[in-house]
Amino acid sequence: MKKFQGTANYVATQDLMLAVNAAITLKRPLLVKGEPGTGKTMLAEEVASALNMPLLQWHIKSTTKAQQGLYEYDAVSRLRDSQLAGVDGGERVKNIHNYIVKGVLWQAFTADQPVALLIDEIDKADIEFPNDLLRELDRMEFYCYETRELVRAVNRPLVIITSNNEKELPDAFLRRCFFHYIKFPEAETLKQIVAVHYPNLKQELLAVAMKTFFDVRNLPGLKKKPSTSELLDWLKLLVAEEIPLEALQSADAKVSVPPLVGALLKNEQDVTLFEKLVFMNQRNR
Repeated sequence: MKKFQGTANYVATQDLMLAVNAAITLKRPLLVKGEPGTGKTMLAEEVASALNMPLLQWHIKSTTKAQQGLYEYDAVSRLRDSQLAGVDGGERVKNIHNYIVKGVLWQAFTADQPVALLIDEIDKADIEFPNDLLRELDRMEFYCYETRELVRAVNRPLVIITSNNEKELPDAFLRRCFFHYIKFPEAETLKQIVAVHYPNLKQELLAVAMKTFFDVRNLPGLKKKPSTSELLDWLKLLVAEEIPLEALQSADAKVSVPPLVGALLKNEQDVTLFEKLVFMNQRNR
């Protein structure tokens, strides 16, 4: 498998590229943590694209169970079909495979070529969820009791697991992963990311918008700091609404409430906190 070196659509730092390639070399899942909106899910999509691998995605919810990633046996449908067996002879009921719903792990294990498998936001699930996948991710196999078959990976998938750090993951699970934390990008890296999405953005607007963005992000006490994705949304709005530069900065370069601040601050506590800071600055002028 070739090395990941980033893509035209995704600005990957050197340490992130090293992490992806280390996981490939070790043949271990890559566990990626970071603030929401730092591009964890997009990383899996771009890695799959760069390495020319199909991508299977498993988006985890609070109700998701590990068994769903393997397979589910639809006993209700089989019972219903058995009651109607007199109509069609019951041929479908005789074959239990007709009632096995293959999960993403089964699909990944039996794919004709190596695939990338994204297990997205694993920390949303129950605390036992990661432990329930230990054997399957370690040995790349599981047993289907209904069909009495061992499902073993034909080609080992590249597994990328994301977490927003909502809860701690078990040590036994962490031991089986290669870990990488995506730090919030520095200003120069952030400019490169913006350039990928908005290559024709005027540099004057970008400079003023970046200063305002970091003024907001660096405000002490914020409940949720604005992320990279929220900066991109905000820039899109500034261009679409043709917001003038004067509206983004005060005459004395002090902090002011930016237009369309709802793209950056996502709860009333943070908006109130920021407005208080602006009020104090104005009073101290």
